[in-house]
Amino acid sequence: MKKLSIVLVLLAVAVLSVGAQNWTPEIQLKTKTLATPRISPDGKWVAYSVSNEIIAPDKSEYVSQIWLGSVDGKENVQLTLADRSSTNPKWSPDGKWLAFTSMRGNNKSNLYLMRIGGGEPEMITDVKTGVGDFEWSPDGKWFAFTMADAKSDDEDKNDRGRNDFRWVDENIKFSRLYVMPVAKDANGKREPRKLTSFDRSVTGFNWSPDGSRIVFSHVGDPRPEYWPTSDVSVVEVAGGSVAPLAATSNFESAPQYSRDGKWIAMVVSDGPIRWAQSNRIQVVPSAGGTPRVMPLSHDGQPVIIGWTPDGSKVMFTEANGTGTALYEADVAAGTIRQADHQDAVITGVSVTKLGAAAAIAMVVQRADAPPEVHVAMGDGIRKVSQINSEAAKMAVGKTQAVKWKSKDGREIEGLLTYPNNYVAGTKVPLIVNIHGGPAGVFQQSYIGGRGSYPIATLASKGYAILRPNPRGSSGYGTEFRRANIKDWGFGDYEDIMTGVDHVISLGVADSNRLGVMGWSYGGFMTSMIITKTNRFKAASAGAPVTNMMSFNGTADIPSFIPDYFEAEFWDDPAIYSKHSAMFNIKNAKTPTLIQHGEADVRVPISQGYELYNALKRRGVPTRMIVLPRQPHSPNEPKMQLAVMRSNIEWFEKYLK
Repeated sequence: MKKLSIVLVLLAVAVLSVGAQNWTPEIQLKTKTLATPRISPDGKWVAYSVSNEIIAPDKSEYVSQIWLGSVDGKENVQLTLADRSSTNPKWSPDGKWLAFTSMRGNNKSNLYLMRIGGGEPEMITDVKTGVGDFEWSPDGKWFAFTMADAKSDDEDKNDRGRNDFRWVDENIKFSRLYVMPVAKDANGKREPRKLTSFDRSVTGFNWSPDGSRIVFSHVGDPRPEYWPTSDVSVVEVAGGSVAPLAATSNFESAPQYSRDGKWIAMVVSDGPIRWAQSNRIQVVPSAGGTPRVMPLSHDGQPVIIGWTPDGSKVMFTEANGTGTALYEADVAAGTIRQADHQDAVITGVSVTKLGAAAAIAMVVQRADAPPEVHVAMGDGIRKVSQINSEAAKMAVGKTQAVKWKSKDGREIEGLLTYPNNYVAGTKVPLIVNIHGGPAGVFQQSYIGGRGSYPIATLASKGYAILRPNPRGSSGYGTEFRRANIKDWGFGDYEDIMTGVDHVISLGVADSNRLGVMGWSYGGFMTSMIITKTNRFKAASAGAPVTNMMSFNGTADIPSFIPDYFEAEFWDDPAIYSKHSAMFNIKNAKTPTLIQHGEADVRVPISQGYELYNALKRRGVPTRMIVLPRQPHSPNEPKMQLAVMRSNIEWFEKYLK
């Protein structure tokens, strides 16, 4: 993996710098996202999906299509052309077929089968709800897939008759595990067979190498609140009998069989379970028994990507500072080794066994290089796709990692993006961008991509942007992630403000032209910041948590805040008010833009209205933009454009 580091550095140097065209939100929206790259069994091809924006007078959506690229990067062709998305391509074991899911046909997510040699895709399921994830059996004769419970005939009838009242927390629809033959029966049909009937919702699964069993993770309720209830069980494919494998008070998930079928690797939380997670890899005998517990990894949030070809190690990735690291957990030795680390964001990692070697497919992006599919094989890493070649030609502002000491001496890291063509010593307006979570992390992702905050456009307009990773962030270990317990808006506030002072001390930021923006927890911090200081001349709060008590009573994760603050609001109302902008709003004077999705159930829009009405009543300049149909993060191109444009307009008004 040493070659991986060398070649990725060369890729960064090779990015073309053509500055003739200035960045705009419209241009950033055209940067495509790539996902789920998978190498063919013969090691010659990579299948992946590409998402494009579709904007028309009557349309605003992202549509994904499946592409096929040669591993040498010389050939890339688009395989699917439907007007609805096709996603999650997976190779048959013999490499002759691709299966994928698509919304074409009956407007439900169905499973499709396409011969690599040519021909139209065939819809092989016809479901009422939608196929979730799926996997080929090792012999290529079966599919396993998840599917949520369908509405009953009475429910459909009531929906049509507008008699569709519902009881809260009742009539929950679970995701079940099914198997279905690839070949048609004598009647020309493929009949799915349900494997799980108990009231647990399946969240992930993996076939045993001999195809006789499937190991799967499941939760007691499919809603986000219940993720800590995750256990792992094994089902016999032929008879459907289910046996628990890991069902402790800890969180157990992401199970994967070893290549010989004797072991199952999974991610298991340390106890007690906290929303600021601390997880380890455990390896359990597939027949049951005492697990082998691996050491705590650097960040305590491992994402298993597979076993090494010899079956001795479990490979995983996780955030490491502002980059991504690849690790190997040695099962016999009980040790973890960092195999590679990149100042890049690496996603969608998959492993294909090619003889005695492992071939890895992934999507790689850097602050100055848009996402593209890469493969790492025995002779190094190669870039397969050229999907974002036009974006790669555009110059972006330089981004570098910076570190500083917070008020209490804790070291904090962040990313500082300079204006395009920045001249050293020039003082420019600075915008602080705060991430969500709070256990999010700013990494070296491409600044010219989609999102609520158009970093490349802001840099091209002369702004510097600081993206700090204050205490509570991921990427720096469990202790750092939990360092904001019972302390939102205080220690993290000092981390952010000392970061601002650091950029000022570098001679980059103009202390009289400071702005702040953030979404979700970033919106919370923005709303708190304007009650604690008047140093910022403008603020933009996206989906902000502004009132801990009313948020906790209306969000879809009511155990989240009580876990972080170690108390219910009725037991300790003082801590809830201390950490809520609404109870300190009389100090706010900063002109504030509020952005909120109308269909947001994570941070209900009432949180935004509370802040808007309070600021308005106190005479503070404020505007609020409501985004129809949008959940916690805007997912329609037109709505993302509205968010980006309004942010630019707001800061141009108050910081220039």
